[in-house]
Amino acid sequence: MPNGVIDIYKLRMDLMVENILICFNGPFSHSIIEEIGRAVRQYLESDEEPPSSVTDVFAVFVELAQNVQAYASGLKDCGAGRALDAGTLVIGRSGEHFTVSAGNVIRRTDMPSLSSRLDELRILDRDGLKRLYKERLRAPRAAEGGAGLGLIDAARRAAAPLAYKVSDIDEQFLFFSLTVLV
Repeated sequence: MPNGVIDIYKLRMDLMVENILICFNGPFSHSIIEEIGRAVRQYLESDEEPPSSVTDVFAVFVELAQNVQAYASGLKDCGAGRALDAGTLVIGRSGEHFTVSAGNVIRRTDMPSLSSRLDELRILDRDGLKRLYKERLRAPRAAEGGAGLGLIDAARRAAAPLAYKVSDIDEQFLFFSLTVLV
């Protein structure tokens, strides 16, 4: 960013080339999630997408955004003045499908359990996901706040297995990205 000037046109063109419809980067709050959610719904409805697609994209967006908000709120400035309580959300087009992606900083120590849960979902077919959803729905809620129903629901709505990527930040933190093809 020479001279502190952002080339918004270049950014816009990059977003268009990548078929990005909506991109948000910053701290997530309930009101921001609601506002982006309204924009997502309006965009999809004005583009005359089938109601089932609108519902699926919206549901996956809400799940991923709430996950970012919930996780990031626990990282409210973890040392050296770094604000880690922000995330990134991107909704784009990929052929006949939409991609809903979200990313945020996580503690390195949380990655093994997160990857284990996601890998479990990635190998299940539709029937397996349905069985797991019903099983978790009936199970008592875990002390850490849920049975992972949101991620299971996202996997059930997905047109392909959930995809995730992990990038190193430092010895304590990673940047976790999750993409759902809807």
